[in-house]
Amino acid sequence: MDQQIKDPSIVAPERTRRGSRWRGFLTGCLVLAVLAGIVWWTRQQAAPPQAGGGRNAGPMSIVPETIGKGDIGVSLNALGTVTSLATVTIRSQISGYLMKIDFKEGDEVKKGDLIAEIDSRPYEATLAQAKGQLARDEAQLKGAQVDLTRYQNLAAQNAVPHQTLDTQVALVAQYQGTVEADRASVKSAEVNLQYCHIVSPINGRVGLRLVDLGNYVTPGDTNGLVVITQLEPISVLFTLPEDNLQAVAKRLRAGAVLPAAAYDRSGANKLAEGSLQTFDSQIDATTGTIKLRAQFENDKRTLYPNQFVNVRLLLDTHKDATTMSTAGIQRGVPGTFVYLVNADSTVSVRPVKLGVTDGDRVEVLSGLVPGDRIVIDGADKLREGAKVVVRSAADAANPAAAAKGTANGAAKGDGKGDSKDGADPGGGHHKRSEDGQKK
Repeated sequence: MDQQIKDPSIVAPERTRRGSRWRGFLTGCLVLAVLAGIVWWTRQQAAPPQAGGGRNAGPMSIVPETIGKGDIGVSLNALGTVTSLATVTIRSQISGYLMKIDFKEGDEVKKGDLIAEIDSRPYEATLAQAKGQLARDEAQLKGAQVDLTRYQNLAAQNAVPHQTLDTQVALVAQYQGTVEADRASVKSAEVNLQYCHIVSPINGRVGLRLVDLGNYVTPGDTNGLVVITQLEPISVLFTLPEDNLQAVAKRLRAGAVLPAAAYDRSGANKLAEGSLQTFDSQIDATTGTIKLRAQFENDKRTLYPNQFVNVRLLLDTHKDATTMSTAGIQRGVPGTFVYLVNADSTVSVRPVKLGVTDGDRVEVLSGLVPGDRIVIDGADKLREGAKVVVRSAADAANPAAAAKGTANGAAKGDGKGDSKDGADPGGGHHKRSEDGQKK
């Protein structure tokens, strides 16, 4: 018998049967697990959303806004560069040593203010020489004119030959030409003497000095003495797409003054206000844009040449338009829509058609009328027909305080309800027992 039990031909089929039963057990467990997962997933899909704004869900906290009317501007935004209306490099128009510098770097100068002085002694001497030459030639001219008068009287009596008279006439004309040349030399010397005193040709701000005192300056110096830049008023050059040119040109032809505002790089801080002056005579073919120039008074010195700014050009203003906050705009399957707050403290989806946008306000062309209330905060989890509770804009700005106030209000309400409905259990039971006795 022991040999039969230990015989491999008998033990192998028994092990095979046990393995088959074990594999069947594992397969059944796996099937049950899969079925349980399918059932759980189906229930999760069929379950109503807890955070959604369904009709049976709790009310959602929102901040509403009432639709009203107002003016809204049609603006064009562009990038611009501040450009001075006049930038002058002061150069010497004569040669000489720089004897005096009569400005400080960064000074504000007026037209005609003294900037620098050049050694004037050589030019004073030249002027004196020219005046002496003029006086000598004027004396010669006067003597020749006296002789001419004498010869004319004698020629009338045939006392002198006509050739002598003609020669004297030519001599007087020669002296007259010499005197005119001398006078021009005197004028030139006077001008050169004036050039020794260099004055500012414009109103503006003096930059950094380019030449030190004592240097020999000439008209051929490349850098010059200093650069004066006009800052008040100042202009901004910016570009707009060629598609906007006709609208801008139409407004300018009608005599309208188009206000322009310059903002910093972030576009949040307004630097200056001005107006559009003109636009270029041709469109840039490489970019499809056209240059425009706006002028600013710049009395507060907020704009400096070569500064990059954001330009907002007010093209037109829509008067008495229906407007709303851009915070209430929603986009989805219905297109552009808002959540309209109903009288029964529910919301409904209202498709709207929008117009131009001006800052945080947008024009409403259709879909809303003044007096409607829309959701501007708390609309991320709303659905059609969701119940809402209105909170103030101050609570929206401080959600922690709003949550604390809501919790305190709920606690107070619960306490009042408990005391009213029978905070004293004994009193309630006593009342019912008395009613029972009466019956």
